[in-house]
Amino acid sequence: MSTVMEIGLPDLASRPFHLIVERDMAAPPGVLYVAWTEQFDRWFAEPGTVLMRSEVNEPFFFETLHEHTRQPHYGRFLHLERDRIIELTWVTGPSGTRGAETVVTVELTPLGDRTHLLLRHAGFPDEESRNRHEKAWPFVLDALDKAFPAGK
Repeated sequence: MSTVMEIGLPDLASRPFHLIVERDMAAPPGVLYVAWTEQFDRWFAEPGTVLMRSEVNEPFFFETLHEHTRQPHYGRFLHLERDRIIELTWVTGPSGTRGAETVVTVELTPLGDRTHLLLRHAGFPDEESRNRHEKAWPFVLDALDKAFPAGK
């Protein structure tokens, strides 16, 4: 008899720092969903560093390059609802989440042939980590919007 272990949400109760970023994007929800689940290296990650399979509880890894330093990112998908919701854990080293398993939720709402993107990032270990991400996410979403103009 095999047992499947269900992996739950991280306990964020002791880490109340969170942020919300909203942006209207040029691409439709389907294109952005694929960008978040299958094409990280097209808009965010360093090419050749992405190890990702878009299935719930599957771990992923990728690296970004910031100020000439590689920044590893780890996580797992918690919830996937095609063209609507991507929820994943997000772990980065000392200059990111300080190793804490945070949760990123991306909600995609159609706006004609465009998308309203709502990003929630919760569970930061401290205010400084949250503030760094609050400054970074708009730049990341700008890169996403530029990589997929009008659904391309």
